[in-house]
Amino acid sequence: MKNNIRVLRKKLGITQEEMANILGVTRQTINAIENEKYSPTLELAIKLARLLNTTVEELFILEEK
Repeated sequence: MKNNIRVLRKKLGITQEEMANILGVTRQTINAIENEKYSPTLELAIKLARLLNTTVEELFILEEK
């Protein structure tokens, strides 16, 4: 699943570490999500969307196979 987290995070001017601290996860978790190696829980996806001032649907792009 693709996502726009890195782009939106950089627009807000926050680091992965800062984002992780706000969300209560590790920097490695944020890195894995940004690099599409880990899909977050629904709860974390909603928290990410709220933090980045967007919707879950706009943050994550489900690619049809």
